[in-house]
Amino acid sequence: MIAAFILLATFVTAFISGVFGMAGGLILMGALALVLPVASAMVVHGVIQSVSNGWRAILHLKWIDWRVLGIYLAGSAAAAGLLVFASFELSKPWLFIILGLVPAVIWLPKHILHLDASRPHHAVVCGFVVTGLNVVAGVSGPLLDVFFADTRSDRRSIVATKAATQVVSHGVKIAYYILPAIGAAGLPSAHWLLVAAPLAILGTTAGARFLALMSDVQFRQWTKWIVSAIGAIYVLRGVLLLTGSGS
Repeated sequence: MIAAFILLATFVTAFISGVFGMAGGLILMGALALVLPVASAMVVHGVIQSVSNGWRAILHLKWIDWRVLGIYLAGSAAAAGLLVFASFELSKPWLFIILGLVPAVIWLPKHILHLDASRPHHAVVCGFVVTGLNVVAGVSGPLLDVFFADTRSDRRSIVATKAATQVVSHGVKIAYYILPAIGAAGLPSAHWLLVAAPLAILGTTAGARFLALMSDVQFRQWTKWIVSAIGAIYVLRGVLLLTGSGS
């Protein structure tokens, strides 16, 4: 039942990510946290999202902004280097709460937080904080979106470049949690990937076709409201777990 649940979540969330370039990962992380230990959920999420984002980047390869990606990698490498000296793992209640609070950054007024990934120094900061948050909370899509919200790119370039950056961030996350996940004995057999990977690719491909039918305005509006609704649900779930009402 757990394997079937993970596979279904893989396809559905890959489709959502294929459309919006985010949101799917946020949903998938919450779904995995329901049925797996935190470290195992992080690794499984990282593997599935690496396949999904990697395939999405391939589908939109010609739209990737390689300059932004290269600068992002510098910040991501700095975060990875810093994480070598840190060791922590969130409890499930706090994992849900932090997952739920991440989308709040997209509502901050521009005069408070005005970021643009096309600016070199912003791209470096993006790589550092997005990779760090991805390791702490498992997802960083909403924060990543803040850096791309005001770039002068259309939806395809945004989705393609974000997908490429997320492959890197998820790779760092897998490396960070793989040993604790193995020690927790909650990591699914590697055989599930033989089924999960094609489902992630299929869902991403279907989402990419749906994306082509949307306008840039629709893309931005739906993204903002969907991740906010998901965030509210996660915060509520975390609070219930802390109070013992969500067990």
